[in-house]
Amino acid sequence: MIQKRYDRLRAVLNARRWAFSRNPAYFSFNSLGGDCTNFVSQCLFAGSGVMNYTPVFGWFYRSANDRTASWTGVEFLYNFLISNRGDGPVAQEVPPCDLQLGDVIQLGRETGDFYHSCLVVGFRGSVPLVASHSLDAYNKPLTRYVFERVRFLHITGVNAPQST
Repeated sequence: MIQKRYDRLRAVLNARRWAFSRNPAYFSFNSLGGDCTNFVSQCLFAGSGVMNYTPVFGWFYRSANDRTASWTGVEFLYNFLISNRGDGPVAQEVPPCDLQLGDVIQLGRETGDFYHSCLVVGFRGSVPLVASHSLDAYNKPLTRYVFERVRFLHITGVNAPQST
């Protein structure tokens, strides 16, 4: 296993391309609880080029019925990114000042339940600008969201098999 660079620009360009529409290669989960983490996963994949096909605990999408919970679930994506030792992107929680383009922000309730994922696509001063699905947005200031808790996930790299 080697670690390769996460292509932040490709992730952001993917977000820009699909922020207000749906990539036909992926099912839209809008009618099944929301599409935000599915959208963020698509962007992460655009920037990493590597999926993790480990059953149950990996991070992959083959179809709406053949995917891991981490591809579409807020908490599952967090758990995958923070603890990933196999193929795919790796992240760590950071303070907001350490965010970069292509990083992930997750919003939550006071109870600790996180319910929304979005991708950092820019900055206005120190305020992150994000892209997201469910309530489609691009270049939306984080300050325009209402939330009680927030966590910032910096993508540190991509674990890849030797052959990539």
